[in-house]
Amino acid sequence: MKSRAYIIIGVMMLFLASCGKQHQAEQTVKDFVEANFDDAGKISDRDFADLGTTRHIKDSLVNVMRSRGADHFRQGITYPSVPKEDLYYLRMSYVYEGDTLQNTFYLNQELTEVIAFK
Repeated sequence: MKSRAYIIIGVMMLFLASCGKQHQAEQTVKDFVEANFDDAGKISDRDFADLGTTRHIKDSLVNVMRSRGADHFRQGITYPSVPKEDLYYLRMSYVYEGDTLQNTFYLNQELTEVIAFK
């Protein structure tokens, strides 16, 4: 009976940690969008997908995403250096001037900085 309780507690702790990471990533992306979107005040109905990880994003792809940017985002955004470890990614869909749009944001392991987006 004791081992079942430990398993339940462990699962709950993992769930809470996962929710904390999701929330941290969403807040980082919201802050990034607020700072870099042309008119962030006109964004509504933000919706986030589940946080994921990828090891398939390399320096060259990060540089391409950084140089292209995306519609409605300002040019010349300053980014942190590209970390060597895997990146997290988070998709955000939102409504802007009646159009539903979506961007994918790549974040560092600490979920404190956007490394690139598309």
